[in-house]
Amino acid sequence: MRAAFVAGPGRVEVREAGSGGADAGSMAVDMAACGICGSDVEKVFGSYGQPSMRLGHEPAGTVADPGAAGAEMGFSAGDRVFTHHHVPCYECHLCRRGAETMCPRYYETNLSPCGLAERYSVPEWSVRRGGVLRLPDAVSFEDAALVEPLACCVRAWSKAGGAGGGDTIAVWGMGATGMMHAMLARHRGLAGTVCIDTNESRLAFARRELGSFCSAACGPDDAGDAVRAATDGRGADVCIVAAGSMAALEDAIGAARRGGTVVMFGVPSRGDALRLDMAGMYSREVALASTYAASDRDTAAALEILSSGAVPAGRLVTHRFGLDRAQEAFELARSGGDGSVKIVLTGPGRG
Repeated sequence: MRAAFVAGPGRVEVREAGSGGADAGSMAVDMAACGICGSDVEKVFGSYGQPSMRLGHEPAGTVADPGAAGAEMGFSAGDRVFTHHHVPCYECHLCRRGAETMCPRYYETNLSPCGLAERYSVPEWSVRRGGVLRLPDAVSFEDAALVEPLACCVRAWSKAGGAGGGDTIAVWGMGATGMMHAMLARHRGLAGTVCIDTNESRLAFARRELGSFCSAACGPDDAGDAVRAATDGRGADVCIVAAGSMAALEDAIGAARRGGTVVMFGVPSRGDALRLDMAGMYSREVALASTYAASDRDTAAALEILSSGAVPAGRLVTHRFGLDRAQEAFELARSGGDGSVKIVLTGPGRG
């Protein structure tokens, strides 16, 4: 059984891997498709400051062995599933206050050896607490590989200040999650989205996929003017920064309307800092919220949205690589070249 690992700065190695310390009651899954996340790219090429360096947390596949816990939960070999890598306890103070991704147990769970593996194990804790979702027939494995990033977007929208009909959002970073935010805005009945990116091919993709819902698509130098033009000068109701750029975050704070909300969604590098005009934020009553990851409740909501077709996230997959081409896939994910939006690695679980 092979899996992809961080082998050093800028290097991904695919090698034989053991069970990764899977517990006795775990479920074994043959990976069919697993997306590359921006946090994965940061782990390989950046200075990621999170405790886990495992690659791949967006996998879907076929159950090879449900294990004792899976069998008790009604799973069987051959079931098509999405599996979440972290599952909280739902019992602690943080969980009861809606901060499930801050739960200490959330960080203790993970897939073994990782999601970018031909076969991986889901711990009994996760299986018993909703970390495995059976896929409807209409949801492909590639669609299912987008459940986790869409779930992160769903969670972010819970912090978006109650945005709804008639509101306009601005999104910095039109990669896969930036597009998902725009699609969610359309699904929620907002008036439009201003799409901002330095990559012209991604802006073209946004214009094509969003149609008239894309109020404007531009580079960061033109973002302020574009937001004002799309909102009769008041500023965006919600600004979502789906990039790890501090410059983008600063621009978003300036582009938000009075009383608006800025959501920090992208992954910053360790040590990144921002100088804020706090008097300006105070007098304009701009709220700044951060959002981290997703709970299994968010993944269940994301799967329902995907199943309904309301957010056609599967159309965001532009490139597919076999696991043995992981280095090539990660380099493309880092560069954003060749018209790439979402890159998926595939495994043996498709057949």
